[in-house]
This record gives sequence, structure tokens and C-alpha cells, in this order.
Amino acid sequence: MADPVRLGIIGLGTQGGTYLRFIREGRLPNVEVGAICDVLPEKKAIADELGVPFFTDHRDLVASGAVEAVVTTVPHYAHPEVAIHALDNGLHALVEKPVAVYTEQARALIDFAATKPELKFGVFFNQRTNPLYRDLKELLSSGELGALRHTSWIITTWWRPQPYYMQSQWRATWGGEGGGVLINQAPHQLDLWQWLCGIPESVFAKCAHGFRRDIAVEDEVNALVDFGDGATGSIITCTHDIFGTDRLEILCDRGKIVVDGSKTVTITKLERDEQEISGSMDPETSAKLFSGEVDRSSLITEETKDYSSVWGQQHVEVLRNFAAAVRGEEELLAPGGDGIHGVRLANAIQLSSWIGQEVSISDFPEDTYLSELNQRIAAEGLYEQRS
Repeated sequence: MADPVRLGIIGLGTQGGTYLRFIREGRLPNVEVGAICDVLPEKKAIADELGVPFFTDHRDLVASGAVEAVVTTVPHYAHPEVAIHALDNGLHALVEKPVAVYTEQARALIDFAATKPELKFGVFFNQRTNPLYRDLKELLSSGELGALRHTSWIITTWWRPQPYYMQSQWRATWGGEGGGVLINQAPHQLDLWQWLCGIPESVFAKCAHGFRRDIAVEDEVNALVDFGDGATGSIITCTHDIFGTDRLEILCDRGKIVVDGSKTVTITKLERDEQEISGSMDPETSAKLFSGEVDRSSLITEETKDYSSVWGQQHVEVLRNFAAAVRGEEELLAPGGDGIHGVRLANAIQLSSWIGQEVSISDFPEDTYLSELNQRIAAEGLYEQRS
């Protein structure tokens, strides 16, 4: 077995601490901690316990020679800056989601990473390692279910009480975090939705800002997207539903997928295209179908499958795959370049809500978005505007 990849953890907060725990528990034999960086000096005690160097500035960690790769678990706006510096100094980089707050940031990082083809650049989309979604990706990509007709995702399992937002000054601010549920909680679903169904062409959205929480950013989102060729989709998400719903539906020409709780999948398949069935059915058979006299199983087959999961295993798999890619043993499951799609959709949803108009995704108006974002940052008066 190749030597473990020496990983530098930049940001030892909740996520960074979780990844450290996975490594210490022995769940990642191909990864070892090479160094730790955090702005809080008291975190040095953890590094001392591990016997690895500690830094309060990511640039010092990068220059130390103690690591060959880094994972960035820092506030969202800092992801591109930290990753670019690491790549520029010959280190592989795994960036926590979202890869950036706005598309210009994301593109700057992706374009720079492209100048370093010898280095691995990944984004932490752990849900892409979920066997459930990997199986659905394979099924949809095979074309067996035909073309997309419509899809919807209600994902409201992000309940966050008010104290959650009071943990840090940057949380739930335009200048510090760049948004609310779209930027913090739902990036995995925004990525998966497009990974499975394709990248939408446009979106019209209604967002509520501080709807049921004392925050400036969105805590309620309802968006309608256009995939082109008549196919549409909708996504609803929020942080104030204490009960929570997670239900994904994907209707295609020859079948339908329903996912409940990201655990149970029901796949219904038609023996041929629905329009063919409709066009070839005579009035008598149609009447019998509605009255229940025709056995629908002659047209439809249905399969339900339950997926179990071990907490943290999807995160472990991203780290394991990243290390294997660094060693040239595997391809990245979530290349960093894919990170821009979720950022652009989140930006487009926000912009549509701000201006009350449908917004193009295929030709996204980046300058307009950044101008609107900066107006909100300026109104907060907490952070400098972005460029």
C-alpha cells in the first residue's frame, strides 16, 4: 500500500474537527494528519497531542513542507483564496462546499486549478458517494427511463434554531457567509439535482429573508427551473421546518423515481414510452383502465429499495477517494470544476428573488448578481464589498 497522504487541515471548526476524528479513528488508512491551521491559537493543543505542526495562518502551513495536500474548512468566501494559494505552491486541494460564494470567485479558482493539471482539485460533495444517488445517476445516464419531463425536490430537513445563527458573527450575513440555506445547508442537493437531471437553463424564484429567523439572508426558498425542451423542476428548502421533509421525484418518458428521506427509492418503469401507450390505447381499454378492470402490471413494473448508511461514511469516502486520486489510483468522484454549477444555481435563485424576474443560468449575468450582492453587504455594514 502506498504511503498515506499527508493532509493539512485548514480550519479546525466543526467540519475540520469531524474529518480529524475520522482519521484518528482509523477510518482512513490512506490519510494522515500532517499539520493543522486555525485562527484560534488554543487549537494548538490538539496539534501538540498529535505531534504535528500548528499554524494560525494558512500560508505558513503551505510553506512548511509538512503536507502534500490540504482540505479547506473555512468561511465560504475564503475557499478560493486558500485553495489557489495551496495549488500555487504545489499542494493538492480539497475544498469544502460551496467551492465559492459567487460564480466569478468559483471561475477564478477553477481556471487557476486548470493551470496545475498535475495537482488534484476536488470539492467536498459527499452525497455523490451515497450508493443511492450513485445508482440513480447510473440509471438516468443509461437512458433506460427516457427523457426528463419534470422533477421536484422538497428538502426542508435543515431546521436550525436561532442560537445556531448566533454562534459566529459571519453566520447568516451577506458579507460573511454570502447567503443562507442555499449557501450553507442545501449545496449538496443543488449539486445532486443537476448531477442527476442536468443543468437548468433558467430559474424563477421566491425567497424569504429572515422569514422565521432573525437573520438577513434567505431561510425559505421556492424555485422553479426550466431544463429546456419542456422539462421543468422545482425545489423547496428552508431552515424553519422542525418536522422536515426530504422527497425527490423525477418523472421521465418511461418511468418515475421517488426518493423518500434519502433512504428509500421506488422506481416505476413503463414497458414502453408513455406517449406510445397513450396513443395506442383504444377507448374501451382506456375506460377499463380507469375502472380498475385492466391490470396495470401489464404496463408497469415497480421496485422499492432501502439503503442503509453509516454516519460519516460518505465524508470518509470523499477523503479516501481524494487521497487515492492524489496517489494516481482513482479518478475524483467530485472534481473541483463541478463546484461552479451549484454556486451558479444558488446565485441565480437569489438574483431572481431580488429582482422579481426569471434569470438565465446558461447565460448568467454575473455582474448584475455581484452588484446586487454588494448592495446587501453595504447595507449590513459589517464587511467590505466583494470584487
